[in-house]
Amino acid sequence: MSMPFYVAPEQVMKDRADYARKGIARGRSLIAVVCEEGILLCAENPSRTLHKVSEIYDRIAFAGVGRYSEFDTLRTAGVRHADLKGYSFSREDVDARSLANAYAQTLNQIFTHEMKPLEVEILVAEVGIPDEHGDDPGQPHSEDQLYHIQYDGTVVDEEGFTVLGGEADVIDDRVKEGFQPGMSLQAALHLAVGALAGPDRTLEPKDLEVAVLARRDGRRAFRRIDDEELGRLLPAPAASSEEG
Repeated sequence: MSMPFYVAPEQVMKDRADYARKGIARGRSLIAVVCEEGILLCAENPSRTLHKVSEIYDRIAFAGVGRYSEFDTLRTAGVRHADLKGYSFSREDVDARSLANAYAQTLNQIFTHEMKPLEVEILVAEVGIPDEHGDDPGQPHSEDQLYHIQYDGTVVDEEGFTVLGGEADVIDDRVKEGFQPGMSLQAALHLAVGALAGPDRTLEPKDLEVAVLARRDGRRAFRRIDDEELGRLLPAPAASSEEG
């Protein structure tokens, strides 16, 4: 009987990580920004049926980049997990941190034990409840949560904004240059779209998927922003003029 080839565990993990990162980098990026009105979720996505951004539960949203079939399976599992916990205990017991931990365990288990890792990065976002004791309910709340979960189950607790997929490092630098705490929804949208497009492209409403977890919309905080509303919020492309 022939002996199997030996591969060092470190090399196996490196190969899996490289494989997952390459798959994720081929996709289009997604940005989440905490703003005055809540949490803005903006993705480059021309499809109107295959959503990257969705609601999971009260005041909690899910976003994914990479292979669609894989992160949509995770989204469905998260909805079931949240519904079961909310039904068994209380709706208030369902929060972004527990969902992020559950996702991290699943992704780590697959990355460690399966031949092929999931080619995904996901985000679990929860908007904070407005303060009822004097603070302006429109201002960013300390309980806003952004949990960025990577392909190997690593969880990063982000503050202010986060970028997933594609050219994440480059886009992150663009967002960092313009981000300010407490910016308006429109300013956050301009920042996100400009960072996704870069200096050489222009993204139109039909190229984008945008949603917001609105701070003052009550229990069902998730709302999609359609093309018509995006057209009002985004600046019109500058018209070219000819001299002569």
